[in-house]
Amino acid sequence: MHDSQHGLQQPVGEVYLLFAHEAYFPWAGAQEVNTSVVAAASLLHPHVLQPDGMRIYDRLTRGRRLKEIVPLATLTYELGGGASWPQVGDWETVTRDLLQLISGGGCDALSLNLPTRARTLVCCGPHSTVRAYDLGPGEYRTYEPTDRIEVLLSIGQELTRVEAGCALRPGDNLVSR
Repeated sequence: MHDSQHGLQQPVGEVYLLFAHEAYFPWAGAQEVNTSVVAAASLLHPHVLQPDGMRIYDRLTRGRRLKEIVPLATLTYELGGGASWPQVGDWETVTRDLLQLISGGGCDALSLNLPTRARTLVCCGPHSTVRAYDLGPGEYRTYEPTDRIEVLLSIGQELTRVEAGCALRPGDNLVSR
């Protein structure tokens, strides 16, 4: 999308980055948060390491569908299992910056407390199979890529509910691409 008056490329709307992080409690008595979803344009915030945030934004939004939630693990998969991250950006610093931005109210986020299975599935690549021990029946269970898709669809439903009438705000004074 271009701003025809100024020739500036505008941020792509309604694509989201999902990333897991160390669990924290946003305030006393609140539920633990271990995974966050932000608008892709949050990567263009001046409090996010640049130009890394901009390069990750470009990679994140390339060829995506509107409303698509893209786990950081999917980007890692697309970047040769992470081998190309050094050419794109420092994802660790960028996600740490995003977390600080979220906690300081600099951008909106869907803050989640994903159960271990769901969190594991979104932290694996899109074609991964995960084998886990289920204590209940005392047996191993295999989770397929379709199980990961179900988790992402569930997160998408929660995001739709949270965004009813108002999209996640990526923050102000975003850097121009």
